[in-house]
Amino acid sequence: MKDQKREGLSRTVPRQSWTFSPEVNAEIRRAAETGIYDIRGGGAKRRVPHFDDLLFLGASMSRYPLEGYRETCGTSVQLGTRFAKNPITLDIPVTIAGMSFGSLSGPAKEALGRGASAAGTSTTTGDGGMTEEERGHSTKLVYQYLPSRYGMNPDDLRRADAIELVVGQGAKPGGGGMLLGQKINERVARMRDLPEGIDQRSACRHPDWTGPDDLEIKILELREITGWKVPIYVKVGGARPFYDTALAVKAGADVVVLDGMQGGTAATQDIFIEHVGQPTLACIRPAVQALQDLGMHRKVQLVVSGGIRTGADVAKALALGADAISIGTAALVALGDNDPKWEAEYQKLGTTAGAYDDWHEGRDPAGISTQDPELMARLDPVEGGRRLSNYLKVLTLECQTLARACGHNHVNNLEPEDLCALTVEAAAMAQVPLAGTGWVPGKTN
Repeated sequence: MKDQKREGLSRTVPRQSWTFSPEVNAEIRRAAETGIYDIRGGGAKRRVPHFDDLLFLGASMSRYPLEGYRETCGTSVQLGTRFAKNPITLDIPVTIAGMSFGSLSGPAKEALGRGASAAGTSTTTGDGGMTEEERGHSTKLVYQYLPSRYGMNPDDLRRADAIELVVGQGAKPGGGGMLLGQKINERVARMRDLPEGIDQRSACRHPDWTGPDDLEIKILELREITGWKVPIYVKVGGARPFYDTALAVKAGADVVVLDGMQGGTAATQDIFIEHVGQPTLACIRPAVQALQDLGMHRKVQLVVSGGIRTGADVAKALALGADAISIGTAALVALGDNDPKWEAEYQKLGTTAGAYDDWHEGRDPAGISTQDPELMARLDPVEGGRRLSNYLKVLTLECQTLARACGHNHVNNLEPEDLCALTVEAAAMAQVPLAGTGWVPGKTN
């Protein structure tokens, strides 16, 4: 009997620790061996409540759906209607987020401009200044004004269709960016006024203001430079969305861009990406509440970014109160980033397609996040632009389909009442009822 018990014990399945998982242990060993923190690109990889945790309540009896082939559903949106003489009109409610030249290759920037223009929307410069590839192929270009001031040029400010004053980013609220020396070639160094081949760290805050009062002065300065013609956006990371949105509005912003923690970055500490900020889903409703409290909802437009992948994500963000959304990582995937056709080369880099995030090393097999001439040549900007345009059109068609199913003739007429949540967490964050109930966590009935 004792021998049988011993035999049974010998067949006990080994248990891995949830706290000290293989991934956690591998990071401990890496840190112990190198003595430096891990740097990577992309957004948070941990599972957090997201748009998949929401469902639409399609029309049936209580609401009347629209016929897809006979009744129109509008998708256009205007950004910057508050003060700008020339607000931006987009054909679709999806824009391209700021991704810098330096982080991305010249052909990648050109492809983003081509694709966005073909779809009738805007693209954004990112850190490091304006490239002729992007300006030349973007019918609507937003110029990012960042704490680093790398590549900042008043003449380029005047060439832009809007200015985005970046206070924070979803992947790293409170932190600055990185661009390692291997990606700072002669052209990047010249544009950023940096020494060639030397690692660059971006500042985490603007050098000439320390709070919202100074932000108001800075916005006025930018309006004077551009003759009050173009919209001024203020971009904030998803940390304190209610207060940040309210302060941006009071400082005079035309548009607030809100970036949740699933938003990507070219390079920063992994600890930032996974442990700072809030999920995109948790950020939208507080920002909308701030706009409503100030009587500025729909007067100051809200653009949401961070982990948007499908037309369903777009529609859900709009239903929660956003005016438009912005994509970054998804746009790069549309261009060909992490494509399995380069799997053999991803394997050589010690990773796999779909998991590659060492964008800062400049060895991207797809030729997108690199400055290597041979790798850059792999990306055809014309074909990349076509693929991006197709993807944007699909996002828009999917969003329209859901809006029609909920009985709306414009995607911006989607509302929280069109949604329910599958989990208590998502219901609390989105402030919509838990499916099958009328209960919104945190609110008394």
